[in-house]
Amino acid sequence: MPGRSRPLPTARWRRCMPDTTNKTVVIVLAAGRGERFLASGGTGAKLQALLAGRSVLERTLAAVRASGLPWHRVDAGQGVHAGMGDSIAAGVRATADAAAWLILPGDLPLLRADTLRRLAAAPRELPVVVPVVQGRRGHPVRFSAPCGRDLMALTGARGAAAVVSAWGATAWPLTDEGCTFDIDTLQDLQRAERQLAAAGHLRGHNPSALQALSIK
Repeated sequence: MPGRSRPLPTARWRRCMPDTTNKTVVIVLAAGRGERFLASGGTGAKLQALLAGRSVLERTLAAVRASGLPWHRVDAGQGVHAGMGDSIAAGVRATADAAAWLILPGDLPLLRADTLRRLAAAPRELPVVVPVVQGRRGHPVRFSAPCGRDLMALTGARGAAAVVSAWGATAWPLTDEGCTFDIDTLQDLQRAERQLAAAGHLRGHNPSALQALSIK
């Protein structure tokens, strides 16, 4: 309705930590529409699409849990899908006492847990750290505490690109191609399924073995 304010995404704890002060927190973004996925022939919510027997989001969360880092998951509020900027702002506001944030889209199901730990260990005097794999920028991007005010002010669909530009990014070379393998389309999902099948990680295999997957 015209003039009606749009509810912001909600930030919910999925891992309880006694104190997030001076810690790096993973913000898992799970409020997107997945419009490209639907346009490519996919059905239903992209993050709930099955990939070798588990949802895309659950595979992403498996890496987050295995990392041992505290984390927040940001979902759509009251059935309304706000933009990525709104989601980032909601997650950072909910963890405002953190020393840094890893902003992780929920559609990176092949990401490794050790990648999250390596990014979390990057020097905090670097305001923005961007993982780079074979020359390609990936996710999650790590923001240190001084960026918090700007992250909380984000709105709309553009994400945190303006914050990266304002503070300047440090490239962080990694070998985990899961950083750059996001599920945007049905074809991406099918390609990820083939990667898992080729590596022997089909339904019924040990999920923890996924963390050792190397995408060719």
